[in-house]
Amino acid sequence: MKYWSLLLLLCPLLATAAPVLVQEVEAQGDELVIPYRMYRLDNGLTLILNPDHSDPLVHVEVTYHVGSAREEPDQTGFAHFFEHMMFQGSKHVGDQEHFRLINEAGGTMNGTTNQDRTNYFQTVPANHLEKVLWLEADRMGFLLEAVSQRKFEIQRDTVKNERAQRVDNQPYGLVGERMDELLYPREHPYSWPTIGYVEDLDRVDVNDLKAFFLRWYGPNNATLVISGDFNSEQALAWVEQYFGAIPAGPAVARAEPAPARLEQDRHQTLPDARIRMPMLYLSYPTVHLGHEDEAALDVLADVLGGGKSSLLYQQLVETGKAVSAGASHYCAELACTLSVWAYANPSRDGRLAPLKQDIDSIVAGIAERGIARDDVDKAVASLRADLILGLDGAQGKARQLSLGQVLRGDPLYAINAWRRLAQTTPEAVTGAYHHYLQQRPRAVLSVVPADKPEWQAAEPDYVIAERRLAEHPPRAALPLREVKDDFDRSRMPEAAAPVHIDVPPLWRETLGDNIQLLGTVNDEIPAVSVILALPGGQRAEPPGQEGIAALTATLMNQGTERLSAGEFSEALERLGASVNVRSGFYTNLIEVTSLTETLPQTLALVEELLFRPGLREQDFEQARARLLESMAQSRKQPSWLAQHGFRQLMYGDTRMGLPDDGRPAIVAELSLEQVRDYYRRYYHPENGHVIIAGDLQPQAARQAFAFLTEWQGSAPELPEVAVQAQPAQPGIYLVDLPGAVQSVLRVGRRALPLDATGPFFHANLMNFNLGGNFNSRINQNLREDKGFTYGAYSYFTGNREAGVFVVSTDVRGDATADAVRAIIDDMATFADEGPDDAELTYLRSSYSQQDALSYETLGKKAGFLLQLAMMELSPDYLDRQQEIVSEVDAATLTDVARRWLEPENMVIVVAGDKAKLEKSLAQLNLPMHDLTIE
Repeated sequence: MKYWSLLLLLCPLLATAAPVLVQEVEAQGDELVIPYRMYRLDNGLTLILNPDHSDPLVHVEVTYHVGSAREEPDQTGFAHFFEHMMFQGSKHVGDQEHFRLINEAGGTMNGTTNQDRTNYFQTVPANHLEKVLWLEADRMGFLLEAVSQRKFEIQRDTVKNERAQRVDNQPYGLVGERMDELLYPREHPYSWPTIGYVEDLDRVDVNDLKAFFLRWYGPNNATLVISGDFNSEQALAWVEQYFGAIPAGPAVARAEPAPARLEQDRHQTLPDARIRMPMLYLSYPTVHLGHEDEAALDVLADVLGGGKSSLLYQQLVETGKAVSAGASHYCAELACTLSVWAYANPSRDGRLAPLKQDIDSIVAGIAERGIARDDVDKAVASLRADLILGLDGAQGKARQLSLGQVLRGDPLYAINAWRRLAQTTPEAVTGAYHHYLQQRPRAVLSVVPADKPEWQAAEPDYVIAERRLAEHPPRAALPLREVKDDFDRSRMPEAAAPVHIDVPPLWRETLGDNIQLLGTVNDEIPAVSVILALPGGQRAEPPGQEGIAALTATLMNQGTERLSAGEFSEALERLGASVNVRSGFYTNLIEVTSLTETLPQTLALVEELLFRPGLREQDFEQARARLLESMAQSRKQPSWLAQHGFRQLMYGDTRMGLPDDGRPAIVAELSLEQVRDYYRRYYHPENGHVIIAGDLQPQAARQAFAFLTEWQGSAPELPEVAVQAQPAQPGIYLVDLPGAVQSVLRVGRRALPLDATGPFFHANLMNFNLGGNFNSRINQNLREDKGFTYGAYSYFTGNREAGVFVVSTDVRGDATADAVRAIIDDMATFADEGPDDAELTYLRSSYSQQDALSYETLGKKAGFLLQLAMMELSPDYLDRQQEIVSEVDAATLTDVARRWLEPENMVIVVAGDKAKLEKSLAQLNLPMHDLTIE
């Protein structure tokens, strides 16, 4: 690695108008590194360039060094609120135009907020880079000119809906918030949730938000990263043009680290009516991001609960004392915590006190067990693989560079942290254990079903301080930052010539009796992604054994005849590899990710797993018990209940109408012999597919997978898929969730089976402007205009046999009936009018360029190949899709809409509080039924 820094150029006396190069890192050999050049603008903006011409796309990421930790204790949620406001238009960008322009370019975009930073990012075809830079600069320099009280109020409603959906209406949704309140005093910046408290947003107005923006959202508090296919000199010129004139904001000092300090254990209890499995959560205060003990604590957390070979898994999960358990060392800029969690099995013993004793015993036992060199090596290998796989795409590289620079002043912080981990000694880990865990105070949270308070681990002994909200007088409007330009910023840059999109070159081989190998070679990173798709899946389940495909896959993940689940997991961790078995509707899938250098050893483990799985009685009993508890907990989840209620109404009492994991009553009666029989029949590679994407040549792949031809026995016989007409009549089907603060809606009907260029594809083209993107009619109406929801979307989905059309959203409980009415009205209007000219142009532009992003990573390449295999497609189907998009007209899409959007044919599932909803829903004058999910 070549690494040099021009520190003197940071001196203001030598600053020039052009961006100044302050640091450059070049890749040399096979060293783990992300090459980049870092520049500084006059106004303090940090720019990092990472050219990579392997794919015709660019990723642009702007990270502001402001998260919830920069807020005042009585004005929380501002940083997250601005994540929403930054997409609402700016002086030269109309309302909702940011989303539309990126979608129209065939790109993707989003933003996230945490305690320490807020980031905004988009990936687009490379010819749209200038436009993206113009968009980002406009919201950095000109957001406030477009902010209004109405926009503020709409987004405040949206944030409230988001909190209700993700926190208040979710099982375990309040755990993180309550733990932070338990660990930190009220004045500590990590004591409040990133999403904020609703009452704080209710107390402020638009001028408070503007003041927060002016304080923290200046270029001197931002890092801009560009990664992908671009010309560096041109990118520099564009950055200087669009960002250079934006004035710096107030100086921003780095906050001082402030880890939690506990004098003694703190115990609290969180009752939750939405859970079945009680949860125990313990957090030990440790250090801060970048502390010299961080690496040792990471290893310690891995030993405790990093996987199936960890102490917690082996002693709690494998013994049946817990349904799941784990540990992690989470580090933020100001403070880190080493946390341990476990879910008790309520069917066996829901009390958390015995579980806490077991965890305490495991933690105390480390003193005698000690830490071995092997423990460190395993963590090092696993993290190295994660880092390499993270370099697979422009976004992964940009994210590492951005966060490292913002939080630690080191763009390569993640890689350098791995190097420190590699140098960590067992003695250092032991020292960290003695200093931070052994007999040290911790925060302990018992999360119990609301009707089982006696299951708590201990009586609460710590009172979380009440929030004290000072009087908040209205804030006067503040002067805005003035930007002086020498060009017309209101003119949006035109896109350059369209990029050339190449489908990954494919190779095909056949092994033995019709085992199809389909692959693409890519050596951008030294890794390989493999999917073994074996005919079987849910369609092959014998009558009365629904759920056996999922149960068999679960048991296949429990090791081999030679290796227990923990030993198998440990062997993979040492190789930096992963193997996961799961079931689909048509296939049983074995998914493999491996570094190229360890692929032979990884595939040896895959061969052992496929040919000689453990399928042990004890593993079977434990796996089935955990699956049954998971199924029971799912039925406490509002979104699961709505989705599977809708599925049941669409497909009836067929396999397609049942949950993927089956019915609990049937799964409880399945036997190990039935699992073994299903394995013998449907883990047979004949007529299967092996998907290979990555650093492996065809001849080497043929040799690597030759072991599949050694399977004995005949190819599996697959039954026909049973499909019946939609059994449910149109109307409202109500799933009662007493106390729910939101209603989960599914509105739709039976529709079309999956295809690539036929009626199903045309139906999704029709749906694009109805509910298929952020700027669609349904989302704009329910989210942006009415403030009913955090998001609303519609889509056609299905398999080769059948499919459905569905609108999906979570809405405010008091807006449920109005939301249903709005959805039905939007459908009726669209069926009557179809898309307008602007919507048709938007559709064509978005679809014509989106393939530039479709093949970047190994995962995307493997997914594309799997689709080709499963649907028996030739890669030229993409050309046919583009022809259809370019030729389709509004009249054709309107005909499709009229075929599928008749309001009178819609089945409406509502999962919410029946007592509060029944009266208003009755006013819709639709048949109403109670719906119970088994």
